[in-house]
Amino acid sequence: MWLTAACLCVSAVAHAADRQDPAALQAHVERYLKTQTGGLPGKVTIQVKPPRAALPACAALDAFQPAGSRSIGRVTVGVRCLAPTPWTVYLSAQVRVMGPYAVTREPLPANHVLTAADITLREGDLGSLPADVVIDADAMLGYRSVSGLAAGAPLRSALLRPPLAVQQGQTTRLVMNGPGFSVQSQGQALANASRGDRVRVKTRSGQVVSGVAEDGQQVVMTF
Repeated sequence: MWLTAACLCVSAVAHAADRQDPAALQAHVERYLKTQTGGLPGKVTIQVKPPRAALPACAALDAFQPAGSRSIGRVTVGVRCLAPTPWTVYLSAQVRVMGPYAVTREPLPANHVLTAADITLREGDLGSLPADVVIDADAMLGYRSVSGLAAGAPLRSALLRPPLAVQQGQTTRLVMNGPGFSVQSQGQALANASRGDRVRVKTRSGQVVSGVAEDGQQVVMTF
């Protein structure tokens, strides 16, 4: 009788050893997410759900997310087993980052140029906010609102445009770059443009050309 019980015990231990420890998977994903969120301001808390199914034991785990995936809020992280038996599992996690983000002090009209007086900081869970919420308010000074913004609205980079690099009617430096040459001349901008926007310029000869606006009232054409 004693021998039978001992055999059952050994069999159960061997069976458990063949299975991947769910806690080790959760810990691996947690370490991965801590690395991904290491540069964010504020306090980070991570909760990882265990896998739903038993998996073979793994000696080499590799966590990953598709390119462009967020690492805060409700996220999914994949874990590959590289050896001895390849498999892949996806674990859900909740990543909360309590930190400051920028909001408007008062209602702002469209095309308003932001100043320090327009912006204040609020504390909250960055993972529950849009991915493009502004956390560096100083970097947005001089930007313009694309549309009207309500008081207390989170500032989002998608709703802001960079400061004007080229202004309509002003003299503009026109730079023409090509293989082995770079020529500069002057023209007149036919519209306002932010850095990186395409804008038309009227040259001294009266020809209208198009290029990319850059800081310093400059438009670059590449051939």
